Amino acid sequence: MTAAPGIRILVVDDQPLVRRGLSLILSPDPSFEVVGEAADGAQAVDLAHRLRPDVVVMDIRMPVLDGVGAAQLLARTLPDCRVLALSTFDMDEYVVAALRAGACGFLPKDVSPEELCAAIRTVHAGDAVVAPRLLTRLISAYVRAPAGPSPAAVDTGGLTPREVEVWRLMATGLDNAGIALALGIGTSTVKNHITALFGKLDVRDRAQAVVAAYESGLVTARAAPGGRAGGAVTG
Repeated sequence: MTAAPGIRILVVDDQPLVRRGLSLILSPDPSFEVVGEAADGAQAVDLAHRLRPDVVVMDIRMPVLDGVGAAQLLARTLPDCRVLALSTFDMDEYVVAALRAGACGFLPKDVSPEELCAAIRTVHAGDAVVAPRLLTRLISAYVRAPAGPSPAAVDTGGLTPREVEVWRLMATGLDNAGIALALGIGTSTVKNHITALFGKLDVRDRAQAVVAAYESGLVTARAAPGGRAGGAVTG
């Protein structure tokens, strides 16, 4: 029996030691194949077009073209290529910028090898992942921002009332099973609603939908069930 092809990974970081370290962590796993390394975002985009990786594991702060710019180009030109962004800095604006640009996940560089491998599998499967502490900081940044004029009514992009409720619950950190339980519907119905609202909101995945919900003013942390400020965004 022929073994299933591994997840093809492109590693991108401007520090040679970090690139080599990531490759050495990932290469021994038989389900992964590190197909190349790049030192900046411009090289990453070029290599991605030539090597066609499934997942690009990419630093955010790099010379020539940073990870946000590279993620934006890859999302536009290679939509099947999933970007997992990494950063040494827990900066809320980096998380938002990366997810808006098309990254499917965002992790700090101090995650364990096991967490990194799990995140790669998650984004390759078509879901999104954001480290819990980063999502919590992101939500807190919106909630603790100085109060200003009341925001205009949220543009729901033609969503049905049920889709808006699914969007709201998703943004509080509930997974599909939790949303289904809260609304008394099946998980397959939840998935159908999520697919529809992604199209209407013009977002790629769950992480972008959560960011959009907070930016639009649809939800605040006070809406989170059980007083939770947030958690991992995963499919």
